[in-house]
Amino acid sequence: MVPARCPGPCAMLALTLLLGCGVAFCLGQNDTEPIVLEGKCLVVCDSNPSSDGGVTSSLGISVRSAGAKVAFSAVRGTNHEPSEMSNTSMTIYFDQVLVNIGNHFDLKASVFQAPRRGIYSFSFHVVKVYNRQTIQVNLMQNDYPVISAFAGDQDVTREAASNGVLLMVEREDRVYLKLERGTLMGGWKYSTFSGFLVFPL
Repeated sequence: MVPARCPGPCAMLALTLLLGCGVAFCLGQNDTEPIVLEGKCLVVCDSNPSSDGGVTSSLGISVRSAGAKVAFSAVRGTNHEPSEMSNTSMTIYFDQVLVNIGNHFDLKASVFQAPRRGIYSFSFHVVKVYNRQTIQVNLMQNDYPVISAFAGDQDVTREAASNGVLLMVEREDRVYLKLERGTLMGGWKYSTFSGFLVFPL
């Protein structure tokens, strides 16, 4: 067991909490870095702790659940049906989930809803097939476009609009893909949409 590097009572409370969880841990080089755990708890010593997603004591210790891991990856595994893109929202739909840790990606709506405030990474790869039109795909956060990607080469049978970004996301924010320009009438099989929580705030 590596000794805690928190001052005085912070160290004692941190050790008590960790022993109660029955987990091993490792500390950073100063008392503001989080203790990295392999088990069920996370203890963070911080003079200005956030209570979002955790229980914070008056000593500046925040205890968070290891269940805060969040990640998803969805793919389009079949050719599209025209009715699926006839909706007014022009949301790009997916039909298979490869990863959905935390179950925060709604496959039917093809929308990710953040379970907590934090920095998230998102990426997408939308393929157009046998389609000579230029397409524009937007990554939307609460109905506002954040980034876009384009695919418009008319001399290839398959081309992808791809992009990625780090975003500060609030709890219950919704993130999804929208077809802003063009059509996907040729299909978008093999397209992907992925994201994960980098760290909570």
